[in-house]
Amino acid sequence: MNTKSYFFQSFAIVALAFVAFIGFKQILPDKIFPDSKVDSKNVLIDSLLLESVANDSLALKGDSISESEKKEAGEKITFNAAEGIEFPSETFDNYKGYQYLISFYEKLYQLEKNPQAKVRIAYYGDSMTDGDLIVQDVRSNYQERFGGNGVGFVSITSESAASRGSVKSTYSKNWKTLSYLNIKNPVSPFGVNGHVFFANDKSNTTWVQYEAGLNKYATTLDNPTLFYGRSSKKGNVNFIIGKDTLRKSLVPNNLINTLKVSSGSIKAFKANFIHADSIPIYGFNFDNGIGVHVDNFSQRGNSGLPISMFNANVMQGFNNSLKYDLVILHYGTNVLNYGTKNYSWYQRGMTKAVNKIKESFPGVSILIISTADKSTKYDMEMKTDSAVVPLMKAQKRYALETESGFVNLYTLMGGDGSMVKWVDESPAKANKDYTHFNQRGAKAIGKLLYDQLNKGYEQYKALRENRETDVNKRKAVRKTNTDSVSVKNDSVND
Repeated sequence: MNTKSYFFQSFAIVALAFVAFIGFKQILPDKIFPDSKVDSKNVLIDSLLLESVANDSLALKGDSISESEKKEAGEKITFNAAEGIEFPSETFDNYKGYQYLISFYEKLYQLEKNPQAKVRIAYYGDSMTDGDLIVQDVRSNYQERFGGNGVGFVSITSESAASRGSVKSTYSKNWKTLSYLNIKNPVSPFGVNGHVFFANDKSNTTWVQYEAGLNKYATTLDNPTLFYGRSSKKGNVNFIIGKDTLRKSLVPNNLINTLKVSSGSIKAFKANFIHADSIPIYGFNFDNGIGVHVDNFSQRGNSGLPISMFNANVMQGFNNSLKYDLVILHYGTNVLNYGTKNYSWYQRGMTKAVNKIKESFPGVSILIISTADKSTKYDMEMKTDSAVVPLMKAQKRYALETESGFVNLYTLMGGDGSMVKWVDESPAKANKDYTHFNQRGAKAIGKLLYDQLNKGYEQYKALRENRETDVNKRKAVRKTNTDSVSVKNDSVND
């Protein structure tokens, strides 16, 4: 075959392939061809997830429901009373675990009695909560009822900074960012947000700037406070507020140190870090000191497994200032894509992560939120991905095993086929990737999550008040008996 004919044959093959591609594109799921371009340079890969999948995720791939699972589904779950309160028994199928949220519910109860008290929630998640989606709606629902202003803890840099509306942040390009998604042994420990930042300020100023957003309970930056770590060298930071500049020193003597920018509320400020390149910087906290505050620790690509790498001493240092009452773990999106329906490996890994949370924040309540529905194309039709239910059950198992509360987001949003409905309805509540919610859907999910948590709280209040009534009755009976004995003794003495 001469070179010329070979060229034309090759060209014909390429042309046919292109035509076939265009044809198949019309029938393949939209998620393969997203409408918006993904900025891949900002997407980190969860190294622990990849390791776990490589080690044993493909050990078992059976689709059938085993006899043990059938027995598990109807198994009765009873609870031991805590503080004299015992929630009704549940089955594995309907498990919510309100019993294990009692310490959180008690804090809410005390806040209702005393509006000057404070309750704090750490909400860890993946791309589902990117840009403060879902979390900002959980936050606003709690602040609507219990009070509180502010967006809570905000990292120095974030891949979702530009899309987040609850607080606006910009930063210089010379920050060095270390993430627990792809680094196991950072030069300084990760912060409560799973990151640590360093100001590379030797040639250019390293800075970060915050401005309050438009959300109802976050129109100001309340009591802005910097969190930073330990170093052998000191540094400085200049806070620019309007036309004023406040020059302050960074004294990194403790594992976790704080520096208040100003008291009260401001609209915006800029922080310039000077000679601070050796000091681990974590982020700023914004809250007015009363009511409910919810920190969003979202990270694209996260499976939740990296939480097991937290340094418990460092976390306790954060907790000394932030004082968490509830930790929410909302993961699953990134765990569905690895061709397995046996999630025992993930169950083991997340059990370890939950136990690290318990070690890091002693006495805290923990809530596990399952994967949402996700759709994949089967026989030319978009249906619930076959991995969704097995993953949800694994998440429920480690919630039960670790004595954590549980939200079955898959059934909460409608169960089988629900993601297709959320995408196809008008107006749509989910994106064409059939995985992520849009702002409208995120708001609905935030309300569903709050409603389930609040339902448990209302049950707790009823149980608590019934307990108090019983205690008061017993006291009244004892007093009556004591008074009767006293009267009899007086009669005898007379």
